[in-house]
Amino acid sequence: QVQLVESGGGLVQAGGSLRLSCAGSGSIFSINAMNWYRQAPGKQRELVAAVTHGGSTNYADSVKGRFTISRDNAKNTVYLQMNSLKPEDTAVYYCNAEVQSSQSGSYFSNWGQGTQVTVSS
Repeated sequence: QVQLVESGGGLVQAGGSLRLSCAGSGSIFSINAMNWYRQAPGKQRELVAAVTHGGSTNYADSVKGRFTISRDNAKNTVYLQMNSLKPEDTAVYYCNAEVQSSQSGSYFSNWGQGTQVTVSS
């Protein structure tokens, strides 16, 4: 089994910063893409940022220039540095990773439990 555990959410004023972390543990042989999604109340879950094993990144237009995704492959951890936060960034943020199981060799898409980010105006 694989677990993804997020941390770092909270309440911040507009213009502030937060750093989210997501650490993978369990039967992990390797991890391909690691992603951050978010879901605001009444809205669909959306991809915020993605990073490949090699470090290539991709961002939603709404966060470009404000958010930075990075990863530490040795620690099976992905980060999301969020600067210049806006009230519209308020959502539950989810970590997602494509993990190759060390038991079966198969790839599975795994999700964290989510962490709340609230930006006050």
